[in-house]
Amino acid sequence: MMKVVFIEADGNRVETSAQAGQSLMQTAVNAGIAAIAAECGGVCACGTCHCHIDPDWFARLVPAAADEADMLEFVIDPDEHSRLSCQIKVTEDLDGLIVHVPESQT
Repeated sequence: MMKVVFIEADGNRVETSAQAGQSLMQTAVNAGIAAIAAECGGVCACGTCHCHIDPDWFARLVPAAADEADMLEFVIDPDEHSRLSCQIKVTEDLDGLIVHVPESQT
């Protein structure tokens, strides 16, 4: 099991465990991160799982595919570290990952 840390918009820090191969979105849902709504169920069709990856971790991720990059154009308050959590698979390399939940998701 890997550790993932979610920092909610109010500063609340939630540390949780994730299984290898599980999506970051599913990890958030399992941890009760209410701001990760995941309305489309993880098929990259809605943007309700938008998050900001901590800058120290961003380069470790597999780059966003074209469909994710297109969907990120429609989220509120995107930045250079924005990703859709449904498109990130948790791996051993991401043990300790820090994810910021944007205020626009609350």
